[in-house]
Amino acid sequence: MRMGWITSPEAWIALVTLTVLEIVLGIDNIIFISILVGRLPEKQRPRARTVGLALAMGTRILLLLSITWVMRLTAPLFTAMGRDISGRDLILIAGGLFLLWKSTYEIHHRVEGAEEDARVPGGRATAAAVLTQIALLDIVFSLDSVITAVGMAEDVGVMILAIVVAVGFMMMAAGPVSDFVERHPTVKMLALSFLLLIAVTLIAEGLGRHIPKGYVYFAMAFSVFVEMLNLRAKKRRAAPGD
Repeated sequence: MRMGWITSPEAWIALVTLTVLEIVLGIDNIIFISILVGRLPEKQRPRARTVGLALAMGTRILLLLSITWVMRLTAPLFTAMGRDISGRDLILIAGGLFLLWKSTYEIHHRVEGAEEDARVPGGRATAAAVLTQIALLDIVFSLDSVITAVGMAEDVGVMILAIVVAVGFMMMAAGPVSDFVERHPTVKMLALSFLLLIAVTLIAEGLGRHIPKGYVYFAMAFSVFVEMLNLRAKKRRAAPGD
């Protein structure tokens, strides 16, 4: 890592920009981890969240250190239906399908999973299974952010530092976010619907149909705003004397 970037205003601007970008792109990662970790016994959840985010950080750093390989993923591998398919496309499609299946399964579990929990001893997933699923999706969530980072900064050290700072912030926020999602069933269902939206976006990206991220994040932010209004109204109705 070259240290000359410390005195470079451009490097600091890139660092701040990349850090914010990594945090924004990491929101879906936090949601996904929060949903999966919610299937574990309560005592195991904090450690699983930390390990899951550490896996995300490690995955992004390893991808950054393999920049040459990452950039080769954008090269066409074969042609299908008149369109060039790259390694990145295959990863996005596979990850989107997995996330689509997982989100649908979790929604079904929340809506009609009471009887299923009664049949399964403990009704809980294992930490190893949860961390395996987190690791698989970390690769998909990390790929685009790494490619974006490569295009925004020239120094690998700046990119790695941005990832470390962003993941540190996400580790601090993951606990409160997870607890909030776990306390409010409607918020959890909304979070799962976000994952469905992200899954469809990933599949569309893999098929060459670009969906501007701004539209996706605006839809998510507006939905969260409406849900916060609903929660506030519900709290006021439940307050004594109302």
